Amino acid sequence: MRHIIAILMQNEAGALSRVAGMFATRGYNIESLSVAATQEPTVSRLTLVTEGSDAVIQQIVNQLYKLVDVVSVEDMTTGEHLERELILLKLKVRPEQIDPVRGYVVRTGGRVLDPAPDGFIVELTASEAEINAFAADLARSAELLEVVRSGALGIERNARQLRMVRA
Repeated sequence: MRHIIAILMQNEAGALSRVAGMFATRGYNIESLSVAATQEPTVSRLTLVTEGSDAVIQQIVNQLYKLVDVVSVEDMTTGEHLERELILLKLKVRPEQIDPVRGYVVRTGGRVLDPAPDGFIVELTASEAEINAFAADLARSAELLEVVRSGALGIERNARQLRMVRA
């Protein structure tokens, strides 16, 4: 099963490599990874997507807590959460398809960043399923030249938040 794991960790050199190394050493795959500083400049939030049974995910969480830089860990998929991903697409669009492609992008909530026919660049922020459908639909109307995806970001829906307190 696919899991989104949020990790608060010290914003220090080598912290990300220790987390990635833990995954590599144990043979777990990271499908996507995003990391940035939080409102607290000394703490970063790392969001990663991985696959595994509940038992494997619990083992991953336990191993993450053993890393000195890790402050807090949450398997977002165990509760109600919102999840979004960003996609940037560069397309080659035939001149007669520019208006229909632009219309589709706008109707689906995306934006046209550059309307050049040989480098028509669009963006969409949505769920993974919506991103997949968006890219597939555009590929039927234009030639996909380049695809850039951010990977999933997640946040819990309720008032509970990931804090700097160990479980």
